Formats: sequence, C-alpha cells, structure tokens
Amino acid sequence: MKCPFCAHPDTQVIDSRVPDEGDTIRRRRRCLSCDKRFTTYERIELTMPAVVKRNGSRSEYSSAKLRGSLSLALRKRPVSTEQVDNAVFRIEEQLLTSGLREVPSAQVGELVMQELKRLDKVAYVRFASVYKSFEDIGEFVDAIREMQGPRLPGTPRSPR
Repeated sequence: MKCPFCAHPDTQVIDSRVPDEGDTIRRRRRCLSCDKRFTTYERIELTMPAVVKRNGSRSEYSSAKLRGSLSLALRKRPVSTEQVDNAVFRIEEQLLTSGLREVPSAQVGELVMQELKRLDKVAYVRFASVYKSFEDIGEFVDAIREMQGPRLPGTPRSPR
C-alpha cells in the first residue's frame, strides 16, 4: 500500500480489526519512510456477471431491472416487499456463486420463474406468458397444469 503522505511504496500493517458487521477489515498502517500512520479498509468486491441477451448483445446486470420485472408480475398480488427483497437476494446469490463472468438472459429468466412459482402462482403465469411468448390459451393452460403438478395417467393435454 502506497503512503498517502509521501507516496513511498512500502507500508507496514500495525493493527487489523474486523468491525461487528464483518464485511470489512480495518487496518492501521505505518509508512516505513516518513513514519506517518493512516487507516485503510478492505472489503470484498464481488461483481455480478454480465447478461447476454438473446440477440447476443451484453449489458451490465441491473438489480433494478430484476426488481422491476418481479414487481410487474406481482402487481396487485398479496406478496410483501420483504418477500420480493428475499427473492432478489436469492437470485443474485445464485448469480454470484455461479462464478460465471457472463450469464444468458434466459438463465436469469428461469431463476425469476422459480422464485415467482414459490411466491405467487398468478404472478408466475403472468411472467411466464410474457417470458415464454405464449401465443394461445393452450399454452396458458399447460403452464397452469405444470404448476399444479404432474398429470395423472389418462388425462388429456390441453388442445392447442
């Protein structure tokens, strides 16, 4: 670490402390040249993977876009803000722990659908209808049946 006072390249750590939150490390340092002391903070820098869209273009991951998509699907549904926050957290955690530098938008969409299926069935069908570009009522019926569980043997599929 370079000294902020004399720009000397060598400093010595004389004390390290982890605050109660545990997400940073506070280090007290001393310059080996001018003997002045200063404090630095270290924290983990995690970066979300870039999102690769269907057309091949790339964009930065946006938590606001994710939250907006969830909120639109959940509009006027009995789901709390805390539940939405937890869903966003779980999706972002999966993206971070994947270790990927890029993730297809389809993968993000699938993660959203998993969370919506858990939170609210109506919101799931709303999102799926747009995400999967449903073109007829049969596709809606199939999505609803998928949520209800496996079909019993001998029950017909919906007409398309």
